This record gives sequence, structure tokens and C-alpha cells, in this order.
Amino acid sequence: MNENIAMNDEEYSDYVEQKAKKSPIAKNIFWAFLVGGLICMIGQLIADICMFFSISKEDSSTISTIILIFLGAFLTAINVYSRLGKVAGAGSTVPITGFSNSIVAPAIEFKMEGYILGLGSNMFKVAGPVLVYGITSSVIIGFIYWLIKLFM
Repeated sequence: MNENIAMNDEEYSDYVEQKAKKSPIAKNIFWAFLVGGLICMIGQLIADICMFFSISKEDSSTISTIILIFLGAFLTAINVYSRLGKVAGAGSTVPITGFSNSIVAPAIEFKMEGYILGLGSNMFKVAGPVLVYGITSSVIIGFIYWLIKLFM
């Protein structure tokens, strides 16, 4: 093992390439596409069912979103979503269910530390930056749009 310490960059890259587990890219893409598409199909099915019962398109979209967020949180709570994520990869993280998973998973992990210091302070560890930068950029863009409309 000591002989590995004096490696140059090229030798180290070769060593890492030999030891690294090869990722089955085609299989990963297939499962991501399949699971992500299935989640989106479920959302569309919920919206279509709502519209079948004469609920407006906007309200159907809201109901579909709420149900998908609930399903993502529920599957996270019963430890199914993490297993799904191991198979589907990005296919499970991109849809809205992945967002609810990113909020619920840290909350479950830190609930033993109490409601305020555990659950409350750790719930948005993953989703927090997304919320902060998403909301901030939308406010800035909205303000710029308002200024443009004001002077035109």
C-alpha cells in the first residue's frame, strides 16, 4: 500500500479507474425514465379523473399536486421512496414527489432530537436552498418585470 503514496496524477487516475465500480449507464437511464414517467403519468391520471368529475383544469392540477406531494411524503415515511430512489435515481428525484421526499426524509431522520432543534431546524436542509434561491430569483424577476411595465 505504501508504494501507492508516491503516485503521480496519471497513475492515480489509472488506479482509481481500476478500482471504481462501473456504472450501468443504459440501465440507469432506463429506470430513471420509467419511474419518472410513471410518476408523471400518475399525476396526469389524477388530474384527468378530477376533470372527468367536472373540476376545473386549474383545480385539477392543484389536487394532483397535493396528492403527489402526499404520496411522496407517505412513501418516504414508510421507507419505500428511498428504495425507489436507489433503483430510479434521478427519475425519482426530479418530479414533485422527490421534492416532498427531500423535506420529509431529514425531518424523519432528526425527529429524535425534538420538534424544535431536530425536526424544525433540519426539515429544510436539502430543500431549503432550493426554496431560498427559487423564491429570491422569482422576486427579483418579478420586480424587474414590474419596473419594465411601470416605464413602458
